Amino acid sequence: MDAPGPLFSEDEYTPLILIFSTSTISDPGIDFAGSSHIHYPSSTSMIRIPCSSMIRPEFIVHALENGFEGVYIAADGPDCPYLGQECVSKTAQRATIAQKLLKEAGIEAERVKIAGICSVCGESFARSIRDFYASLKRLGPMKTRMAASS
Repeated sequence: MDAPGPLFSEDEYTPLILIFSTSTISDPGIDFAGSSHIHYPSSTSMIRIPCSSMIRPEFIVHALENGFEGVYIAADGPDCPYLGQECVSKTAQRATIAQKLLKEAGIEAERVKIAGICSVCGESFARSIRDFYASLKRLGPMKTRMAASS
């Protein structure tokens, strides 16, 4: 999935964030945030997956090389209906590999965030994604994309 380039104005930089959300556990929590009108940045796009351990590190790198400024993994945690406790370690392993690949590509590893989001975690999701958005703003536009366009 290619995203449009980062949104710019003279005074404002708006990072685009790709969220990987699990259909049974984290997605209802994210929906809860929206239905409760809990504010979080609107510059997000979501891909629903069955289990957070299914995210391949290459997907994360691809997203960051093709228009997204950050990737947020709304992980299942030990309540995963597919892998249970094993989901946590597999998801962490995949994120660690992705961060290594990002470093090799000259992309900051801080552009990937994992958080365990449950079906009633609307407020904690909103707080977490706002914090991630703020950290991406501090990092600024991706240097690799900026260098390529110069």
